[in-house]
Amino acid sequence: MKNKLKKIPLFAALLTIVTTTFFSCTDRFDEINTNPNAPGKVTTPGLFNNAMRAVITYPRSMSGSARLALPWIQYSAQLNYTDEDRFAFRETTNSALFNIYYLQAQNFKSVLDLNTAPETASEMTAYGNQANQIAASRIMLAYIFNKLVDVYGDIPYYSFGSDDPDFEALNKDNPTPKFASQEKIYTDLLKELKEAVESIDSNDKLFYDNQDNYFGSAEKLKRFGNSLRLRIANRVKHVIPGANTHIQEAIVSGVMESADDSVGVTFEANSVNPAPTYVAFFIDNRTDYTASKTFIDLLKGQTGPFAVDPRLQKMIAPVGTSKFNILNKQYTETDDLTQYQGMPYGLTSGQTTSQVNSVSLLSHAILKPDYTEYLMEYAEVEFILSEINGWNQNHYEKGVRASMTKWNIPQATINSYISDLPNANEATVMTQKYIALFMQPYEAWAEWRRTGFPNILIKPEGTGTLINPIGGSLTYTFTPLVPLTELPARLPYPVNQYDLNPENCRAAAQNIGGDTLETKLIWDTN
Repeated sequence: MKNKLKKIPLFAALLTIVTTTFFSCTDRFDEINTNPNAPGKVTTPGLFNNAMRAVITYPRSMSGSARLALPWIQYSAQLNYTDEDRFAFRETTNSALFNIYYLQAQNFKSVLDLNTAPETASEMTAYGNQANQIAASRIMLAYIFNKLVDVYGDIPYYSFGSDDPDFEALNKDNPTPKFASQEKIYTDLLKELKEAVESIDSNDKLFYDNQDNYFGSAEKLKRFGNSLRLRIANRVKHVIPGANTHIQEAIVSGVMESADDSVGVTFEANSVNPAPTYVAFFIDNRTDYTASKTFIDLLKGQTGPFAVDPRLQKMIAPVGTSKFNILNKQYTETDDLTQYQGMPYGLTSGQTTSQVNSVSLLSHAILKPDYTEYLMEYAEVEFILSEINGWNQNHYEKGVRASMTKWNIPQATINSYISDLPNANEATVMTQKYIALFMQPYEAWAEWRRTGFPNILIKPEGTGTLINPIGGSLTYTFTPLVPLTELPARLPYPVNQYDLNPENCRAAAQNIGGDTLETKLIWDTN
C-alpha cells in the first residue's frame, strides 16, 4: 500500500512548529529529546528580535518586493523579465508573502503566550519588563495584520484577549480560521494599538541586557505604536467610525518627532546577515531591476510640480556604473542629469535589450549590505500631519526636510529646495510622500490606491518613451499581461488557501466582491 501525504493546513503547520519549539515536554525523553547543537531554550528577546528582522526581510526582497509592489508603484522596472511589471506575478511569491507574515505573527503571539501562561510568565520577567514585552508584541501584531489587510482585504485575524468569534487566526485548535471583515479588522487594529501603548511602562525597558535591538526605550516604542495608529486611522478615516478620534488621541499621546524616532532594521555590513537588496544583487548575483524612468524623471523635475531633487544622486548611480563599483563607492555623483536614466516601465521582455546599457542602477546607499529597511519613518508622520491639518505647509516642509536629511543632503541645499517648493495641497504633499517612501513600496502602493497620487504613473494602455540608442526617443504602449484598466487594487488570495481553507476563503472572496486584482478595499476611493 502506498503511503499518502496529507495536506497540512497553513495555520496548523505554523502552529505545530511553534508549539513544538516552545512547549514540547522533555521530562519523559530526557537526553534522547535533547539536541546538543540547539539552544536549550528560546528567550523572548531572541524570538522577538528574529521576528522583527524576518517580518521585513522577505517583503523587501527581490521576490517579495521587486516582483510585486516595487514595480507596481513604479519605483522600479525590470531589466530583463518584465512579466511582473505587467501584473503577471508569480503565485509562489504571493503565497510566500502571505505565509511569512502569518509565521511571524505566530512568533509574536508566542512572546505573548510566554508572558501570560502561568507556567512560563514569571520566568519571562528575567528578560524584560513583562508589560512592555506584551505591548511590543501587540504593536508588532498590529503592524503585520495591517500589512495583510491592506494587501488582501478580508483575512484570518487574531486579536490579543478578544472573544470575537470572527477572530480565529493563530489558533492551534482551528487550522481553518474564518476570514474577518476589513471593517472589524481596522477597528480592532486601532483598539489594539491604543491599549498596547497605554499599557507601556515608561519607567522600564522592553528587554534587559541590551537585547532590545530595534526600539531602545519605552518612549520610542510608544511613539512607534502611536504613529502606526495614526497611519492606519488616517487611511480609514472616511470608512471606520471613530478613526478621527484615534488620530487625535495618537497625536496627543505622542507620535514620532524626529528621525531618532524612526523604526527600522539595519542589516549587517557582511555577507552573512546583509540587507535583502544586497542579497539580490550580490549573493544571488542578479541584476534584474533598477529604478524606473517614472521615478527618476520625477526626481529630475521632468514630471510633476517640483524642481530637480537633490536626492536623485543619493538614490541613483550614473549610467554605466557597474554594480561592483557601486558597492565599493567607486563612482562620482554628478550634476549632469543626462547621466541618470531610469528603465522605462512596462516594456515587453523583448524591448528591454535595447535599454539595459543606457540606464542607471541603484546607488551605494541602497545596495550596501548594511542598508536600513524601515517599518516607519518620521518623515511619513509629518506628511500625515500635513494632510489631517488641511494640507499644512509647515508639516509638509518638515516631511521634505526629514526625508532629505535621511539621504544626507546638505542643509543649505535642503533650504534652497524647500524655498522653491510649490504650496502644500493634496497633489504636492502626496507626491513628496511618495518620494520619501522610496523602497517602502507596500505603503506607497496603499497611499496611491487611497488618493490617486502621484498622478504621474503610467497606466495600462498608456504610453511612454524608450531611449533610442542612435539618438532621440521612441514611443511604446504599456500593455499589461492581465487585462486591467488601472494598476492592481489588491493581491488575490494565495491559490493554496482554496485547498487548505476552502470554505472560508470562498466566503471571503464573495464578501469583498470577488477575488481579483481589480477588487477595491473599503478605503480605496481613488
